[in-house]
Amino acid sequence: MKHLLIFVGMIFLVTPFAVADEFDFNDFGDAEFETSDDYTIETNNDMTKLGCDMTNVAINPGASPVAVGNFDILGIMLGMNFDEVQMVVRENGLYTNRPKDAVVYSMHPDWKYSLDYECRQQNIVIPKRLDQCINSLARNRGVLYASELHLVRSSTGETIDVYFTSNATDNVVWKIVYKNDVDEIEGDAEKFANQRDKKIMSWWQNVIEKYGAPNADSDKWASSDNAYDPMMTAYYGELELTDCGRNAEDSSLNIEQSQENFAVKPYAF
Repeated sequence: MKHLLIFVGMIFLVTPFAVADEFDFNDFGDAEFETSDDYTIETNNDMTKLGCDMTNVAINPGASPVAVGNFDILGIMLGMNFDEVQMVVRENGLYTNRPKDAVVYSMHPDWKYSLDYECRQQNIVIPKRLDQCINSLARNRGVLYASELHLVRSSTGETIDVYFTSNATDNVVWKIVYKNDVDEIEGDAEKFANQRDKKIMSWWQNVIEKYGAPNADSDKWASSDNAYDPMMTAYYGELELTDCGRNAEDSSLNIEQSQENFAVKPYAF
């Protein structure tokens, strides 16, 4: 019932060939940017960012499911909305927005295809004007959203990339990727290999101290055997915390809504 109410609330009336207004790149509600370098609008959507590895996992014999939904990376958790994440980052104080395009705004590809068609029916074909038309319509209809937030810690070279669902599912975190340099090596000398091994050992010890031992294979923390449920995977110098089910639901809703609101020509026969 909750998903039905969300879906009904997102339905818009689409007037065929409605003229798009002039797009203001700084008009994002409460978002505040110091310069235009702080954000970008992604007009060529990368489908791989929307995808997720849906291969089911097997919990190790004798192990129990883990409440991965309660895991955090720097206090950032799955299901947080964009404003909550920004508040956590400010309060922590260790990370800042990356120097360029820290926030990425985008729309689901199906929405872009639909709005592209609608703008072309207005004889808008020049690429720059076409993108402006698509983005204006997307913003006005609530389908342009903050899809990514990129954070850096300059003193250590660590990065955190946070990925959000669309407004159809409340624009909340579905993936968090943390990276550091423990697997990097400066040269081939024995001393560098020794240093890397020590960094990796310390990294794994810190991971296990915070999250406990993996319960699926040797590098995964799983909520269940179902890949749709929250899961975390650790690599050398990387953590990936995901909620693939939330991402799949979001993609499905966007496909459905974009189809229902496709502005077809007023055919008569």
